[in-house]
Amino acid sequence: MTELGESAATTTGRVEVSVLAELRRAVAGPVLGAGDVELVAELAGYNLALEHAPVAVVGATSADDVAAAVRWAAAHDIPVGVLATGHGDLSQRGTLAITTRRLDRLEIDPVSRSATVGAGVKWARLVEAAAPLGLAGLNGSSSDVGIAGYTVGGGVGPFVRRYGFASDRVRRLTVVTGDGAVRDVSREADPELFDVVLGSKDAVGIVTELEFELIEGPRMYGGSAFWEAPDIPAVLRAWREWAPTLPEEMTTSVAILRAPDIEAVPPPLRGRTLAHLRVAYLGSAEEGCELLAPMRAVGPPMMDMIDEMSYAAIDTVHLDPPDPMPFWADGCFLAEVDEACLEAVLTAAGPDRDIPLFLVEVRHLAGALERETQGLAPRDVRFLIGVVGPMMPGLEEVVPALGRGLIDSLAPWAASRTGLNWVNPYAVAARPELAWGPAEIERIGAVRRRVDPGGVLAAARMGVAG
Repeated sequence: MTELGESAATTTGRVEVSVLAELRRAVAGPVLGAGDVELVAELAGYNLALEHAPVAVVGATSADDVAAAVRWAAAHDIPVGVLATGHGDLSQRGTLAITTRRLDRLEIDPVSRSATVGAGVKWARLVEAAAPLGLAGLNGSSSDVGIAGYTVGGGVGPFVRRYGFASDRVRRLTVVTGDGAVRDVSREADPELFDVVLGSKDAVGIVTELEFELIEGPRMYGGSAFWEAPDIPAVLRAWREWAPTLPEEMTTSVAILRAPDIEAVPPPLRGRTLAHLRVAYLGSAEEGCELLAPMRAVGPPMMDMIDEMSYAAIDTVHLDPPDPMPFWADGCFLAEVDEACLEAVLTAAGPDRDIPLFLVEVRHLAGALERETQGLAPRDVRFLIGVVGPMMPGLEEVVPALGRGLIDSLAPWAASRTGLNWVNPYAVAARPELAWGPAEIERIGAVRRRVDPGGVLAAARMGVAG
């Protein structure tokens, strides 16, 4: 192998023209060098705080393109990173960055209630296509997120209590591994690689396509309700008592929301600190309204948008901002939320604190995810907490310090580990035990040594693959 900085690239990280020409001959998709003006648009994503500096970018049009790019990178000792639809939180620096957004296959089989999707497909396309068939996938809080990355990171959606993690519904994967091979894997064909991919994201391979089960989801009862800042402690305490009493058909969360004063936020919420209740119920409106009565009894919400609705309106449950922004996010899974845990949250982020955190959310989990066994996602979890803050000039150190301090204060209630979609990737790179126990790290390492012996994938080089 050549050393990066010698024949493969200059000392500035730019791949030499002759070397880049080899890559262009090997793939059908576009290849961009560090100086190409199209590179910024190719890597643009939802988190505007990320700054990318790859040595080159391949816009893959097929699994074969991904495999050829991986083999080229291995030959020149350049680590490989992957970006799908733009919601990842990891900068591509010194890598051959492969974008998979052009892998846009979407097929739904209503008879087997399954979907086959390419790595470039977002949940919104599937929601729109499946809803007329009375079907739905286990998407997350925003349908703007890519299906592949969300699913192989575990995937905690609005119906996690009834159906478990999104990764629990996967039937088949097409994966390009670090040795440049294209592999079709399932529970029957290479079950160990199948299991390890579901919970390690791109640590052992790049997913280019997946097939998964759909659920019946024509209509639901759900949405959002908001209370004023003085009501936040009462709402959180009531939710803590109420959520564990609910049937698995209802998944809920509550958040302390500091809504920015921007156009993307609905006018009644702009610039305000609020309690935000999110509800998703697989049942009738009459039953849902009865189940929700204890929360509405806390006090009249300033805005109540919880009602019967089509699954196609699922984004109104969490109301995630639709437009890209610069932000920092982190979180952890919790084994329990008792009064002391809730007090710790209120002490760190309650309405009396003047802090620059957009969102501190606590979700109720448990239920089906505790019973499933597929993949590496942790099972000893009943709740999770997520923290999001803006990465504006002057806040680059403040927001991560506040957010991480809040999460660290909840260590007495933390689960043994947290799914990858909820841990900051740089934190996992420094401390793999945040996402995996010793047994999981060994399993990932064993698979990586088999399918990526040269450590080509950038995730492995960051230390997150055992």
